[in-house]
Parts: sequence; C-alpha cells; structure tokens
Amino acid sequence: MKGNPWGSWVISFIALFTAVSPYLADWNATHIYNPYWPPHAKFHNGQTMAFGAMAGVIALYYLWRRKADYQTKIYDLQVGTLFAALYWLTQVPAILFPGADYFDPQYGGNAKMPINQTQLDFVIFVILGVAYYAQAKNLGRTQTENPVSDLAQ
Repeated sequence: MKGNPWGSWVISFIALFTAVSPYLADWNATHIYNPYWPPHAKFHNGQTMAFGAMAGVIALYYLWRRKADYQTKIYDLQVGTLFAALYWLTQVPAILFPGADYFDPQYGGNAKMPINQTQLDFVIFVILGVAYYAQAKNLGRTQTENPVSDLAQ
C-alpha cells in the first residue's frame, strides 16, 4: 500500500484480534469445557470461534492483497473492514435471545471482566471507523497525488 497505511494496520490488528480472541476467551471452563453446557451449545460455541477465525483471515486477505486501481483498493478496504467487524456485530443482538446473559453465574458473574461484550463491541466499532476513515482518506490522497504511478502498484 502506498502512503501511510496506519488505518489498514489498525484494522488488521482488529482482524487478528477477531481471529484469536474467541479462542482465548472461550477455550476454558467457562465455555467449551463448561460441564453445564449441553453438547449442542458447545457445537455452537465452536461454530462461533471458527467464524471469528475465518472472518479475521478474510479481512486480512482483503486488506493486504495486491490491488491494481483506486476503486479496487477502496472496495477491498470496505470488505476487509466489514469482515473485521462482523464477529463483533453479531454480538450486539445476541443479548436479546431468550435466557442470554453476558456472564455465567457459576463463574462469578462479571467479577472477572471490567466490561461486557456490548461495551467492547462499541470500542471496536469506534476504532474500526476511525481507522477506515483514515485509510480511505489516505487512499484518496494517494490517488489524487499521482494516479498514474498508483496504477503500477
């Protein structure tokens, strides 16, 4: 990427965090090894963890693949940012499902976590929005500075 791609680096960090954090948060006694969870709940927890990993990898692909023109760069930035956000976006309505809660009572409720998932989602959306805006602006500036050499990349 030409110019200063700090926005893409920040979105990439969120994408990597998206790919890894479900395993860090769920591969323990509170989730996948929770004796109170039935096997089908563990199946869906595995599905959620795998979705986070795949969404993160797809985001990284779109953010860093080689692009020929400005329109493709903007499109890839949009798609990469969307995939970096999807996992977190699906957490927002999850609390609305019957019986859903942010924490399991047998593990001390929210005593171990200073924030819940919805609050974390908000922080991630703000970071992604700022990074996307900065990178889109950077790509636009690069395009107007030297559009011919940009096509050669």
